[in-house]
Order: sequence, then structure tokens, then C-alpha cells
Amino acid sequence: MTTTTTKKSPPPIVFLLIGLCIFTGYCALRPSKPQSETLGLESPIENRMSLGEKILIPSGRTIEKKRGAAAFAIGDYKRAIKDFNMSLWSNANDPETLIYRSNAAIGSKQSKTIAVSVPISSNLNVAQEILRGVAQVQWEINDSGGINKIPLKVKVIDDQNDPAIAQQVATALVKKSHVSAVIGHNSSDASLAAGAIYQKGKLVMVSPTSMATELSGLGSYLFRTVPNTRFLADPLAKYVTKTARKTQIAVCFDAQAKDNVSFKNEFIASFWSHGGRVVDVACDFNAPTFDPEVAVTQAIAQGADSILLAPHIDRLERAMMVARATKGRLAIFGSTTLYTFKTLQSGAQDINGLVVPAPWHPSISAANPRLSRARQLWKGEISWRTAMAIDATQAVADALARSSDRQGLQQTLRDNAYEAKGIAEPIQFLPTGDRPSTPILIKVQPDSSTRVGYAFSPLDS
Repeated sequence: MTTTTTKKSPPPIVFLLIGLCIFTGYCALRPSKPQSETLGLESPIENRMSLGEKILIPSGRTIEKKRGAAAFAIGDYKRAIKDFNMSLWSNANDPETLIYRSNAAIGSKQSKTIAVSVPISSNLNVAQEILRGVAQVQWEINDSGGINKIPLKVKVIDDQNDPAIAQQVATALVKKSHVSAVIGHNSSDASLAAGAIYQKGKLVMVSPTSMATELSGLGSYLFRTVPNTRFLADPLAKYVTKTARKTQIAVCFDAQAKDNVSFKNEFIASFWSHGGRVVDVACDFNAPTFDPEVAVTQAIAQGADSILLAPHIDRLERAMMVARATKGRLAIFGSTTLYTFKTLQSGAQDINGLVVPAPWHPSISAANPRLSRARQLWKGEISWRTAMAIDATQAVADALARSSDRQGLQQTLRDNAYEAKGIAEPIQFLPTGDRPSTPILIKVQPDSSTRVGYAFSPLDS
């Protein structure tokens, strides 16, 4: 008796998936993943991190950049380098691609790894400014042979300037023993939230942009290359009263931005000491009742001759609304947060004459070869955030050359004799983790050579 075996056809979904694989090439390029990841159990915070296998910056995704990331993900580093290079050819001002290209050049070889956490999803311009500084130092170090002949690898992270996400980032990085240090975070809110975790986990954090005074002395593993708000607010308060001769000032600030709350408090204390008076107006950029017209009207009615704007970095537009509402009737001053291209782009003539304190300006480093390289690399001028990120990355790299483990790195940076060469001033740290530095004052002035017709220029001494 003959038995016939009947074969069951695969379900239609199988043919559909095979067709998709053939059509897209996804099957060939997809890297093998642990079972936990294929089951959808990958930690969400890992999706915010990349060495080159994922593209985190959505804008400017060239076809070559996508191909480079796909090649990197399967370990085809030679192809990744080629594709990333092609992407940089068409979009040279892309720091994410330069970092990934540098990482691909290292491949699976021995390396030292640092992370950089920036607000890609919430403030892309600021994120890229910081990434440019990190990318440049990584490229320079690896091009010159590495740190004690070991190349530097950089993990890029998107923390969205969100304190809760920053805490998750910190928790994940502390557990990654191969990560030697963290450059970041951007906002003081994010740095303060993550700082306690880095401190407990004994992982060095060097922020290039967090200015809140609350960070001072918060932990022995926490550093910053930007001055705290006290050093930034005092020169501005003195200028307002002694040079601009404005003695009646209204204040608009963001109650949910710790660095600007800190700046506001330090400015007011210094302003009073120099003989000024603060006009009481309700002007909180974060309040549901915020009304720029009402705030300006109240300020003028109470005798204000000037106004201070201290917004959160992700809510600059509200400060511009107040500037527009003044219609030139009040002199405008601001916190360092306002020193961005977006401010010039959005504010234009409404902020003409705005004065802010800054940790750095290109004019300070005119003779520094690193600034010349930066201009060539990024096809234009760099910002203070890029400069402070250069110094933060350089500080970590120099310390890694002297000690390779986390504790040794921290002890090196804490050493009273420690000093590294910064883009303008030497990089040193006080016992509080702060950097002793001398801020300058910057003024918005007409400049026909720029795209928006205005530029930030140093005030004459």
C-alpha cells in the first residue's frame, strides 16, 4: 500500500516577507541581533544611541549616509567609510556623519570610547553645534595616531533635553564599562537630573553648556567647560548699570529652566548691588498666562527702561515675542542662552542692540590653528557651544592619555596641577568642577555679510 505525503504550502505571509526582502534588500543588510532584540525587547534607551549603525539626525539623510549606516550595522566598515565619505562630500557640515566615519575607520579594533549626549529631537541646531566640537577633536586625535596610539570612538546619544531621558541615559552609560566619560548634557535640567547617577556610578561627565550654579560642587565626577551663571551674570549687570546707564529693568525668564532661573537670580543680585532696581512684572515664559504684550505694557507703565530675557534653550521664540512687543521702547539684554543663530534668524531687527554674556567668541581665538581647522572643516564660523565642546572633549582626551580607567580619569581632572590647552583659555577645573574663565559681552549688530543681516559681535572693552 502506497501512502502519499501531502506537503502544506507556507502561509501567504511568508511569500510576502520574502518578496519584501528581495525588493528592499533588507534581509541582506540586516545585522544579526540577539534574540531579545528580535522579540522586540530591546531597551528603548538603546534606540537613542548610535556608533554609526543608526542615524539619529533626521534631516539631511543622504542616500550615502543611509547606506553607510546599513553597512556599519553589519560590520562592513570598509563600505561604511566609503559611503560616509560620499555623504560628507555632499553635506560637509554634518558632524554626525563625521563621527560615524571616524568610528567606522576604527571598526572592531581596540579603542577608547566616550559618549556625547545632545538634544537632537528637541533642538537640532544646538545638538549639531555640540557634536561639531566633539567630532572635530575625535578626527584630529585619530588622524594624529590616537590617544597613546589607541583611537577614540564616540557614541552619539539623543537625550531630547529631557531630564527623565537624561537619567535613563546616565543609568545605561554607567553600566557600559567600555564608556570612559560623557560629554554633556546640554541643558542644566538634564545635567542636574543625570549628575547624581554619574556620581554614584563613578562615571565622569563634562558638560560644555550647562551653566546653573546648582551644578557647582554637586559631585566629584562632574565637570563643565562653560562658566557658571554667576560669572556670566555679573559682567552683564555691571554693563547695564554703568555703561548702558539703565537702572530700571523688568525680567522675563523661564521658571522651568534651572540655568536661566539661576542666571536671573545672579543677575538681580548683582544688578541691585550696582544700584539698579528690578521692576516687578509677571513674565514667565513657561506660564499658561504668558502674554508678551501685557508684560511689556506693565514694565513700561512701572518705569522700566530695559528688559532682561532668560528663556529655556528650547523655547527661544517666546523671548522673541517679548522683543517684538517692546517696539524699541526698552533696551534688551539677555542670558547666554540667546546666543544662537536661531535668535538672529527669528529676532532680526527686533533684537538689534541685544547684549548677552558669552564664554567665547571667535575673535578671542583668531590666532588659534584649531579655529582655522574648524572653519575649514565646517565650512564657516563655529559657535561658543562648539568651542566649549572642543574643550570638553580635549580635556577628557588629555586625561585619558594619563589614565585609562574611570577613577584615574576623574582623579586626573581633579588634580590641582591639571591643565590642558583650550581653544582660547587653558582648561582647568576648580574643586567645584567649574572652570575658571573670563566671559565677554556680545552685542547684536547689523552685518550685511550674514544671511540674516545681523551678527553677534564683541563689545568694545
